[in-house]
Amino acid sequence: MPERQRADARRNYARILTVAEAEVAAHGAEASLEKIARVAGVGSATVRRHFPTRRALMYAVFQQRIDGLCSSARLLAAEEESRQALLTFLSQVLSYCIDARGFAATLAHDDAVSGPVYANGCARELAEATDPLLNRAVADGSVREGVTAEDLIATVVGIALATENHPDPATQANRLFSLAIEGISPPP
Repeated sequence: MPERQRADARRNYARILTVAEAEVAAHGAEASLEKIARVAGVGSATVRRHFPTRRALMYAVFQQRIDGLCSSARLLAAEEESRQALLTFLSQVLSYCIDARGFAATLAHDDAVSGPVYANGCARELAEATDPLLNRAVADGSVREGVTAEDLIATVVGIALATENHPDPATQANRLFSLAIEGISPPP
């Protein structure tokens, strides 16, 4: 939110974001924009003026957590064990995808949209945070070449989306994450 906005526009932005956070927590990424506008006491045009797309609104809702995850990646980059640092970070992303309703859907790739206003800033920021961890792990041979940060984020998102309706999503997601990391071969 630009600081040069009028005071009433800043208040509207803050109110919309507060209501959106509650609605997303209750209903996920498909929370009703009309209900958000109504509860915030603004028109739907005001919501769209501040957030031109649903993805832009979701990005704002999850921005603080994305910033926290990116900070964690920077701290983990200093860890001695590059593979473990990468896996710890991916596990943190998975954990948040499970705990924060709508986050995995926000990170999911969407072929139906294009253009800079529709770009998936959430996934891009997490992929950029993953890159240094991944590059170190590839350089020391603990992760095979050709794996991309986007591959890893997509894997985590896929696991989170596949398990969100499981009776115990965290346990099932962590099991699938371990399978993805270890593969299906028995240990040597």
